[in-house]
Amino acid sequence: MFFDESTFGPYDNSERKAQRAYELYEDGNINQALTELNDAIEINPSSSALHFNKALALDTMSKFEDAIGEYEIALALNPVDPEILNSLAVDHTRTGHYDLALQTFEHIHEIDSSFEPCYCNRIITYTEMGQHELAEQMFYMAQQLNPDCALCYYNIGNSLFSRGQYKKAIHCWLRTAELEPTHPQIYYRIAQALWAEGEFERSRESFLKELRINPGDVDVIIDFGLFLLNTGQVEAAKEKFNRALEQDPGCAAAIFYLGETECACGNIEQAHRLYDRAIDRDGSLLGPRFRLAQIALGEGDYQRAKSYLASEVRHAPENSDVLVSMASMFLELQRKCPTVSTLENPEMDYAMHCLLRAIDINSSNPDAYYYLGVLNAMKGQLENAVELFGSTLDIDSEHLGALADSAAVSIKLGRFERAEELLARAMKISGGDNSRLKQLNRTLKRQLIKEKLKSGLFRSRSQG
Repeated sequence: MFFDESTFGPYDNSERKAQRAYELYEDGNINQALTELNDAIEINPSSSALHFNKALALDTMSKFEDAIGEYEIALALNPVDPEILNSLAVDHTRTGHYDLALQTFEHIHEIDSSFEPCYCNRIITYTEMGQHELAEQMFYMAQQLNPDCALCYYNIGNSLFSRGQYKKAIHCWLRTAELEPTHPQIYYRIAQALWAEGEFERSRESFLKELRINPGDVDVIIDFGLFLLNTGQVEAAKEKFNRALEQDPGCAAAIFYLGETECACGNIEQAHRLYDRAIDRDGSLLGPRFRLAQIALGEGDYQRAKSYLASEVRHAPENSDVLVSMASMFLELQRKCPTVSTLENPEMDYAMHCLLRAIDINSSNPDAYYYLGVLNAMKGQLENAVELFGSTLDIDSEHLGALADSAAVSIKLGRFERAEELLARAMKISGGDNSRLKQLNRTLKRQLIKEKLKSGLFRSRSQG
């Protein structure tokens, strides 16, 4: 006969709901799993395991702050469980609370120094903080406990990739793939590193390998499309972006990149429509307004270009090169509108904001310092300009723009020997065939002649 549910106690009922939640979770029905877990917790609120499993479900939904709350409840019920502490530390990292993450990892170490995930996941925290030497230290400590941890190799690969050490990152990710062939997006990451290394055929093969494993991954499809667009395969790229839209009809990024393919083909009107459509689909998407600003600038519609750029800045792009490009456009707009005072111009403020943000993201971006120098020169702050052009040249000694503009400012400041030295370096780099440098050389020679004449007149007067 069937068991009557009434013969079970309340905690048995809670266990059955927890088991049902697990089955739903495994099938990908996360919302239903959460419902079952909430019912189970209502029956047995003192179960640390139930709160822990609820937090894991919330993590799957990227509700990290909510998950942290559940992990903390689970810890209050079971304060020395390293699994709970480890998951909590990971979510502190995900939400940018790095100090809390490190404190939690240290607590795990005090409880159980042999708990390998404590070191493995700390690699992520130190990578996010830019402390890559400490990330490597955690990797080697984790290796002492488990030399075949696929996740450790994956995490240190991310650290290496972020430092531009692509070959080493590829080595680590290939080891991850060897240890765990089903590791999420591993061939995608290898493809990105190979792309960065300029190994385009191998990168293409890795993209295809990832898509054979997971053909519906929209992020991979879009990035593969960008790879194809970057390597001049415009029609193939267009096919990938359309495929991404088939998978996710609301994907604004795919619409934007379809606009990029049209722009690459010179179909500016069609690109314009796609950029507008992408913004309509997702008003927070970065990129379309920048492109629309470029189009408006090319058409001579400076006011519209300013409006698009200002809107893009408000959405806070995080790419250093993009921010520098936007700043250069603001400065170009200032040149196109010379009647506006540079001292009372919001566009100059936007340019300054973009450049300072670019340096904050990447302090080694020479163009960020260069355009800050240009901006200061435009404001008449010549000493500041000289210093910023010097910072540019410290990073890139062959930066032609910085050499030329630094020479121009040096001429204005009467530092003719310095200007002569800078122009000589610039002429050598350019091969001597640069009209602006030739013009600056002529200006410098005129100034030197004037100085000699002044000196001669002064002597003749004093002698008389």
